[in-house]
Amino acid sequence: MDFCQKKKKKRLLVVVEYMMDNMTHFTTFTLMEPHNAKSYRYIYFTCFLFLYVMILFLNIWLSVVIVLEKALHEPMYIFLCNLCVNDIYGTTAFYPKFLHDLIFNSYVIPSYMCAFQAFVVYTYVMCEYTTLAVMAYDRHVAICQPLDYHSKMNKFSCSILLGLCWVIPFLIMFIAVFLSNRLVPCRNHIDKLFCDNWSIVKLSCESTVINNIYGFIFISLYFSLVVVIMMSYIKLIIACKASLECRRKFWQTCVPHVISLINLTISFQNFLALEMLIVPPLANPVIYGFKLHEVRKRIFKSFVNIRKQ
Repeated sequence: MDFCQKKKKKRLLVVVEYMMDNMTHFTTFTLMEPHNAKSYRYIYFTCFLFLYVMILFLNIWLSVVIVLEKALHEPMYIFLCNLCVNDIYGTTAFYPKFLHDLIFNSYVIPSYMCAFQAFVVYTYVMCEYTTLAVMAYDRHVAICQPLDYHSKMNKFSCSILLGLCWVIPFLIMFIAVFLSNRLVPCRNHIDKLFCDNWSIVKLSCESTVINNIYGFIFISLYFSLVVVIMMSYIKLIIACKASLECRRKFWQTCVPHVISLINLTISFQNFLALEMLIVPPLANPVIYGFKLHEVRKRIFKSFVNIRKQ
């Protein structure tokens, strides 16, 4: 009996030591080092700094133009401004940390910062889709129900839609991060340049069944949202066949949304790849800035005013 108790006690001690060892690994994670980072880190740093500056410049400028120009205080442009703010929000979670790692050649991140980065990156991606969904609804009402547009898209309804664009991703990701943080990791290396929730879950030595189920629900919601947006634009295309004016409105105001959706979906095909943090934030302000007539006109006007000063 004593022998059995000693054996059980020994096993318990081994388990406790194993868990304590894992807990020490849980304090920090190591991220993937870019290819030939030591040789080309200054080239990488220059390129990514340029990208980040361009993303900030284009999105901030477009947001400022929309905020300052009263003629652009319409739902469509307000939602566009929200898209720009979201692009700034999402990229800020990645670029400063990555640029710091390149300079100091240190690809280590505390666990709480890793969880925060994953939260921001996922909410950024989801908010991108919810904003495009809201923009699709706005264009559907504007083209298919023009007489009811101002009654349906008033300040109150726009505020509710903007709130949903952020609240839904935040609630979904709060639960996802909570479920991943309750897991004890066996390893501490993430094979990516940034933290994402699925990579954190894969480090665990425990059962991830609950996380997998929740992840499946998340992916299903994402595909459902894409289908809803695409169906909305298909209905718009069908509705615009009978009217030249409708086709003109669709071409001027809806095509940029479709391009942004396709661009975002192509970037998303490699689940949360680095392209998600480069292509959409850089392309969105360019697409909308050059395609939407009113925005283009106000941007050129701001350039002229700056030159005069």
